Amino acid sequence: MSRSVPQDPPAPDNDGLPEEAGGLRKIIHVDMDAFFASVEQRDNPHLRGKPVAVGGSSGRGVVAAASYEARRFGVRSAMPSVTAKRLCPDLVFVKSRFDAYREASRQIRAVFEHHTPLVEPLSLDEAYLDVTEDRLGIGSATRIAELIRQEIPAKTRLTASAGVSYNKFLAKLASDQNKPDGLCVIRPGEGADFVATLPIRRFHGVGPKAEEKMKRLGIETGADLAARDIAFLRTHFGSFADYLFRAARGIDLRPVRPHRIRKSVGGERTFSQDIGGAGALRDTLEDIIDIVWERIERAEARGRTVTLKLKYNDFSIITRAKSIPQRPHSSKGGEWIEDKARFARLARELLEEALPLPLPIRLMGLTLSNLDRGKADEPPRDEAQLSLL
Repeated sequence: MSRSVPQDPPAPDNDGLPEEAGGLRKIIHVDMDAFFASVEQRDNPHLRGKPVAVGGSSGRGVVAAASYEARRFGVRSAMPSVTAKRLCPDLVFVKSRFDAYREASRQIRAVFEHHTPLVEPLSLDEAYLDVTEDRLGIGSATRIAELIRQEIPAKTRLTASAGVSYNKFLAKLASDQNKPDGLCVIRPGEGADFVATLPIRRFHGVGPKAEEKMKRLGIETGADLAARDIAFLRTHFGSFADYLFRAARGIDLRPVRPHRIRKSVGGERTFSQDIGGAGALRDTLEDIIDIVWERIERAEARGRTVTLKLKYNDFSIITRAKSIPQRPHSSKGGEWIEDKARFARLARELLEEALPLPLPIRLMGLTLSNLDRGKADEPPRDEAQLSLL
């Protein structure tokens, strides 16, 4: 496996990341390598070295995760299983085992918290850590990241990649740079130059549609984006412009938030062609149910409200919601949507009540909200990443 680890600076407290000068902090982003699939390969020796997909293999199944052996064939998460099988005929499908993933995640979280109390989990398999002041007094964020990457395989027999920088945006970009099992450091003064070299698709939140639009405007790299002023970006990208302007310069002022409250879990899909037929709409809904429920399980969330979002081809949007009534002081089940069958039933009811649609749609989404606060103390993935395709 590729491995690129920059050398630590001579002094343990001098890795180029200041204690908080100018608002800069020492941030690590840790991302497990093909987490679900790697757990399956760890626990089943017969799967090691083979292309593995976690998810359903049926006609309506969706890939929840893919091993690196499968990714070489173009298999990706959120891909329909039939497409994945066509790309990789030898692909081995295994059913998800969230109990195993959660147990591994708990072990990994303990490693993080050994070094800092400021841990912001994004999901079971990735998190931000603020180590500006670390528990062990090591001082070097680079050294802490390397220690974490040694401790995780020692305790879980799984590998992780890490990015180290002075803000969350750059740390996350860095963790993707040398995957799998890699480490990348972006020091103060290097952020803008690092971002300038990246294809625009590497910017979190820039999906295929936004990428196409940017290319039509002559924006293909971070440098191209940085060359546009804020007025130009607001004209073409509206409220997204401020994020793009800062990102192109490597600026991100968000703190690591260890106790953010999740408000919802969901996802949406934008279609390459508009969909209007009832049969196609129902089939699409089943795909979205599969993918969103995987996210719900990954987040260990349960809620009371399911919302269906539809965007018509004239760009108008409607939402429809159904809620499970709360039963105060009830010890019986039923007050939470905590199984896939119930979530799917409510989603299907919402679609059926909306049919027939007055116009074809270009986007469909599902969300579970009104969450149990006791199970919702982990933040969702960055909002920009919620699009399925």
